[in-house]
Amino acid sequence: MKILLVDDEPLELEQLVYLIKPRWPIAQIFTAEDAFQALKLAQVQVFDIALVDINLPGKSGLELIETLQKDYPQLSFIITTAYQDFAYAKKSIQLGVLDYLVKPIIEAELVEVMNKVIQRGGFILAKSSIVEKALDIIEQNYAARITLEDLAQEVHVSPNYLSKKFSEELGISFSSLLMKYRIEKAKTILSHNPDYNMALLAERVGFQSQSYFSSAFKKYEGMTPREFKDLRLKSHD
Repeated sequence: MKILLVDDEPLELEQLVYLIKPRWPIAQIFTAEDAFQALKLAQVQVFDIALVDINLPGKSGLELIETLQKDYPQLSFIITTAYQDFAYAKKSIQLGVLDYLVKPIIEAELVEVMNKVIQRGGFILAKSSIVEKALDIIEQNYAARITLEDLAQEVHVSPNYLSKKFSEELGISFSSLLMKYRIEKAKTILSHNPDYNMALLAERVGFQSQSYFSSAFKKYEGMTPREFKDLRLKSHD
């Protein structure tokens, strides 16, 4: 599932990524700060969901949605707005926007709306109750030692069957999903606490050693945790 976030406030984009990524760790998220950037991204990516702020510089959010709908009818839209104006709501309905979120965005409301749009749009990440349950267990226990065998036992299937279901429904192996989930959790912690101790962070998100954490982080993010940390510190200056 590919998600496009459009907002002219970098902090708003950062918050949305922070709220979405841990909940849907295998989703690919792209950000744009105006309609021009969003349209450029849409030319090279096939998005499933777009969260669009109404108040954008240049072309407005509603105008952007109208443009995108003509060329990308598969896209499902959610509006994010600081306005609670009936005129905007009416125009949104006319454009077929599935839902809207009023700023400041509350996590529970975002999750509710996203789940509704995901189910309505037909791109549910997990199609079976077995995989849904397995994902819930990972979410609750990602910092602990989790093996495919342990997880399979919890959902009452064989390890081979569960592995096959992960590949079929999520397009990713269990080990890769768990690793990606842990890395995303680490990024979230570093984004809000750039001075967090690396050894403690590695342990907190489920890695047995700091060196393994660092190598895994670099494999998935193209940079070490310390490099990511330095970038976060610079952005907070």
